[in-house]
Amino acid sequence: MTGAMTSAGGGVWRVGTRASALARSQAATIAAALTARTGRPAELVEIATVGDSSSAPLPAIGGTGVFVSALRDALLAGTVDVAVHSYKDLPTGPVEGLAIVAVPVRADPRDALVARDRRTLAELPPGSTIGTGSPRRAAQLRLLGLGHDVVGIRGNVDTRLRKVAAHEFDAVVLARAGLARLGRLGEITETFDPIVMLPAPGQGALAVEGARDRAEELAAALAAIEDPATRAAVDAERTVLGVLGAGCSAPIGALAEVVEGEDGLELSLRATAVDVDGTASIRWSASGPLSAPVALGRLVAAELLAGGAADLVGLSGTLLPAAGGTTR
Repeated sequence: MTGAMTSAGGGVWRVGTRASALARSQAATIAAALTARTGRPAELVEIATVGDSSSAPLPAIGGTGVFVSALRDALLAGTVDVAVHSYKDLPTGPVEGLAIVAVPVRADPRDALVARDRRTLAELPPGSTIGTGSPRRAAQLRLLGLGHDVVGIRGNVDTRLRKVAAHEFDAVVLARAGLARLGRLGEITETFDPIVMLPAPGQGALAVEGARDRAEELAAALAAIEDPATRAAVDAERTVLGVLGAGCSAPIGALAEVVEGEDGLELSLRATAVDVDGTASIRWSASGPLSAPVALGRLVAAELLAGGAADLVGLSGTLLPAAGGTTR
């Protein structure tokens, strides 16, 4: 690609996306933002990923990165200008030559239940079959001790909802944000309070990635949708995941929120590590300056490790010195 990317008439923006309806819906908002800012048309470029082409459980096909590696390859090859990811799917480590050029306002990060007969989780009798493709969700469901049969499930949102309608499952647990982006909020029978189920780090947020040598230009083109508060919150959550040495499919939940502190706005972070069988868990929360999300994430991760999180869920984390933040 040549030419100034911020000038009208400079060609079509190529926005890389997975081919699912949810991914296309997410990418379409980024394409619209690029066109609105620059006056240039944008097109979606669908890219097949390992996670989309396999029906095996995510840990069996590599877990972390299975939905993003092909998109990143396209970025590095220059066949797309930006790639749009569900932030929770991204590995925590940096990738040489790439940068996150925009983080839009986050959608509701909570998990949601879609159950037969419009039931809530408490209304589902023991032995009810609940489907989820997430070890984190499965572990937290088991931790509640309600006697449900939590089983693995793969497929897109529509596929999972059809399995409930066809009585193959009594319920499924999905991200509320994904259902919202697909216009399917009416299917939800219960939205889980984070006290009951902490979401995945980055859940509900999007990451727009581009080539590092074009980061400034791409960030300028997407400045209207950048949300510093969302970026800070996700940075804190993903730091927990990174310090613990865990991937996006690990039974780790984390949620950071901007709250009013004694000296103005600050970041409040809570995180948990749960045994995959749901027999034990460790939970910690802390708050710190909005300007230091990484330090806050390290603090919370250090407390989880000190409490035995690595042994609990088989992680490779190393206790790091934590700076900043106030435990609560």
